[in-house]
Amino acid sequence: MMSESTAVDMPESSSVSKGKAPLIAAPMNKKGGYKKGVAIFDFILRLAAIVTALAAAASMGTSDETLPFFTQFFQFQASYDDLPTFQFFVIAMAIVAGYLVLSLPFSIVAIVRPHAAGPRLLLLILDTVALTLNTAAGAAAAAIVYLAHNGNASANWLAICQQFGDFCQKVSGSVVASFITVVILVFLVVLSALALGRH
Repeated sequence: MMSESTAVDMPESSSVSKGKAPLIAAPMNKKGGYKKGVAIFDFILRLAAIVTALAAAASMGTSDETLPFFTQFFQFQASYDDLPTFQFFVIAMAIVAGYLVLSLPFSIVAIVRPHAAGPRLLLLILDTVALTLNTAAGAAAAAIVYLAHNGNASANWLAICQQFGDFCQKVSGSVVASFITVVILVFLVVLSALALGRH
């Protein structure tokens, strides 16, 4: 009887070790681990993009300088709201930052369910829209910052950065922060595309 029980137990243990279930589960775990790692990296990049987008909007929104020499009738002042391009920049960067904050729950869903294609596809589409808006705002502001630094002799536009140094420094920093956000958004779009391509 003992020999029979051992004979019965032996094939069972060998069949479990030779079964297909562990071989199928191993690649799925590797694939899920890859997707989960991509989703976690996506979440970290979103946090970084929120910081840079808010920094760009805040730096531009607080750029204001008044020259010390002024009279009762004339006062020389430079502010972001003097130029519609800078106003558009502040609004666009605030929208991008707001979108990135709202996208965090979807990024968390992608971490919890790495094989779900729906949240990843939605993030890919909305990230592309945010990238377009961010690039447009950054490029427009960069053109004005260039004119502020160098002027344009043909159009008789004077460079104002020699007088308004602090103002130019803040707006230049905000444009740099916006282009850092552009780079991060490009990485987010590529990550989403790679994650969808593995489905």
